[in-house]
Amino acid sequence: MISRLNWNQGILIALLAAGMAVPLFMDPIPQNPHYHAFADTRTFLGIPNFFNVTSNLPFMIVGILGWFASRSKGFVLDSTDMRLAYHLFCVGVIFVGVGSAYYHVHPSNSTLVWDRLPMTVSFMALLAMIIADCVSPRIGKALLWPLIGIGVGSIGYWYGTELWAVGDLRPYGVVQFLPMLLIPVMLGFFGTRSLRSPFLWATLGTYLLAKVVEFFDVELYAITGFMSGHSLKHIIAALATAWVILACKKSSLKF
Repeated sequence: MISRLNWNQGILIALLAAGMAVPLFMDPIPQNPHYHAFADTRTFLGIPNFFNVTSNLPFMIVGILGWFASRSKGFVLDSTDMRLAYHLFCVGVIFVGVGSAYYHVHPSNSTLVWDRLPMTVSFMALLAMIIADCVSPRIGKALLWPLIGIGVGSIGYWYGTELWAVGDLRPYGVVQFLPMLLIPVMLGFFGTRSLRSPFLWATLGTYLLAKVVEFFDVELYAITGFMSGHSLKHIIAALATAWVILACKKSSLKF
């Protein structure tokens, strides 16, 4: 008889395969040139797009705090492999802040590469870490570097196709959104061994909120007159990464 665990693994594999296959039935998706036209373009202290640039500081703070949190009492990831995935996640978050700030100084496809590249590292490292905790440490370890490679490769593929004037965001779309599908499935079907699942659910919900406010960039800037949706998205997305760090600690919230 096939065990419940094997059924769950089968569901996970089917979702992973389906998520990878769906883009094959879609037309290539080029980067929308209007993506770089953000609502808030104010310059302060000689920095263009000041608030879109400086709102990335929380990523750097969270990433650095997260790195040092792994040395503190109450950190729950004892496995060396899970710690590696966690540290890659933190490094990715730090460089999301750096890369996104760099991009927002002079928004273009060429600078957008350095915004998206560390994001894929964080997405894939988080996915591998949760696979290791929810499904199997062996599977999580085996998938870590292949997933990182797929993430980085999706950016290389996208930018290469943009240079050839046939831009295609489909692989990057899979890297960004497939974990948001797989993670709740793993939390629901498997549960966690070490990680605190409420904080992982908070990560998913907060990230979804970040995408919503990003969509209303212009409208939120018009309403507030101060904070655009895109700047607010950076702050909320940084909060989503903070929940991941808290998911790796016991009840104490001290770093």
